[in-house]
Amino acid sequence: MFTQLYNKCLKLAAHKYSNYFLAIISFLESSFFPIPPDVMIAPMAIAKKNDYFKIFLIATIFSVLGGMFGYMLGAYFFDFAMNIVEFYNYEQKVIDLKNTLTRGDGFYTWLGILFLAGFTPLPYKVFTIVSGLIGFNLAIFILISLISRGLRFFIVSYLSSKFGSTFTEFMNQYGQRWFTIIGILIVILATIFYLLIKFYE
Repeated sequence: MFTQLYNKCLKLAAHKYSNYFLAIISFLESSFFPIPPDVMIAPMAIAKKNDYFKIFLIATIFSVLGGMFGYMLGAYFFDFAMNIVEFYNYEQKVIDLKNTLTRGDGFYTWLGILFLAGFTPLPYKVFTIVSGLIGFNLAIFILISLISRGLRFFIVSYLSSKFGSTFTEFMNQYGQRWFTIIGILIVILATIFYLLIKFYE
C-alpha cells in the first residue's frame, strides 16, 4: 500500500497541477497521510528550478495548516485521533509523553520534541494530534511547526533545484540519518542558548 501511495505521489509531482496536489499532500500528511511531501518537493524543484521557493512555501504553509487540523483532531475528536496514533504504534509513547509533560520542564521538552517531529523523519502527524490532546499552546505550536517544517522543506527544495538527482539520490540513502542528526544538533544548540540566557539573567 505504501509503495503504491509513494509512486502515486511521484506521478502527481509531474502533473500540470502539481502545485495543487503538493498543497493537498502537505496538508493531509500533517494529520494522517503516511507519505511525506518531500516525495513531491524534490522532483518538482528539479523540474522547475526557478520555482523552488514557491514550492517550499506551498509545502510549508499547507503542512502547518494540516498540523493545525491534526491539533484540532486531538483536541476535539479523541477517539478518532487515538486511532491514528495507534496506527503508527505510538500509543505507549503518547502516554509516556503526557507523563513527561507533567514535570516542570515539560513545556520546553515538548518544544524540542515538536521541532524534531517537524524536521526529522518522526511521524509529525502523531505529534500534531498529541499537541491537541495535551492542550499545548496553539500559537507556539504554529510557530514551531513553521520553523521546523519550513527549514526542512526549504533544504529539500533548494538543494534539489541546485544539485538535481545527485541530491535526491543522497536523500534516498542518507536523508533520514542526516535530518535526524541536524535536528538533534539544532535542539542541543537551542537548549544551550536558553541555559546561557537563564544563567546571565
